[in-house]
Amino acid sequence: QVQLVESGGGLVQAGGSLRLSCAASGSISYIRDMGWYRQAPGKQRDLVAIVTEGGRTNYADSVKGRFTISRDNAKNTVYLQMHSLKPDDTAVYYCNAHIVINFPTIEIIWGQGIQVTVSS
Repeated sequence: QVQLVESGGGLVQAGGSLRLSCAASGSISYIRDMGWYRQAPGKQRDLVAIVTEGGRTNYADSVKGRFTISRDNAKNTVYLQMHSLKPDDTAVYYCNAHIVINFPTIEIIWGQGIQVTVSS
């Protein structure tokens, strides 16, 4: 089966930086869109950033200018570089990918989630 594994989370002080990684593994033909979502306690899961197969990006207004999403297609990996972190960024971050396993079928895969905690 195909799975997504996140890494790079943890505890950081306000103003600091973290880099999240998400690697896809399994029987993959190719990956189309990849993205990051986050869910804070008591809140819904919201989009953080998306990068398409062609490299186009889109960001939530709350992270523009601070976060950068990128991908390495050779490694089937997507990254989220986070700078100037704020306590409001504290959440569980989830990796998401639209993966072509058997053309033309596209499956939407989610990672387990990884905790990011920003102290004030």
